[in-house]
Amino acid sequence: MSLGHTVGLLTHPDKEWSAIREEHESVGKLYFSHIFILALIPAAAAYYGTTQVGWQVGGSDIVKLTSASALQLCGLFYAAMVIGIYVIGKFIDFFATTYGVGEHAHNGVILAGYTATPMLIVGLVAVYPVLWFNMLAGVIALAYSVYLLYEGLPILMKIPEERGFMFATSVLTVGLVMLVGLLGISVIIWSVGIGPVYTS
Repeated sequence: MSLGHTVGLLTHPDKEWSAIREEHESVGKLYFSHIFILALIPAAAAYYGTTQVGWQVGGSDIVKLTSASALQLCGLFYAAMVIGIYVIGKFIDFFATTYGVGEHAHNGVILAGYTATPMLIVGLVAVYPVLWFNMLAGVIALAYSVYLLYEGLPILMKIPEERGFMFATSVLTVGLVMLVGLLGISVIIWSVGIGPVYTS
């Protein structure tokens, strides 16, 4: 039922988080029926946008990537999304005991996976790679993902809202640190020759 939760998280998240909690979904099922599928949206959209549409900086010519370069970069992007969700989920489980979450309620990867849903869906805007439009859509999706985190964590982990607020803030901090780390890794990857290759 993983993809079935997507609409619920966007329309009535409190009820949907309760349904997710009662379902006791395994991490494997979450990945195969939700994350692996939704993570394809931004990767495929970015591939199409960078190879077929292209982008402009100011009044310059339209810039596009070669198919091979775009495929390589989008593949790395897909892997980063899939792995990043798992790592954040494990951090959530690591913090859980500190915030009084019972061992049976450690649902970190489930929380991370469903919280990332708006970010994965909005990746569709990458088919039209215009910086201001992509940034605006990204900020809106990020804000909703943060809302889902603060709304869903106390429900999924079965802890009081005030404790959930502090817990969610800790998770958000880890997510921001991971984002900075990912940007650093990107620079390293580009420096060893796996950077963008533009069409002439």
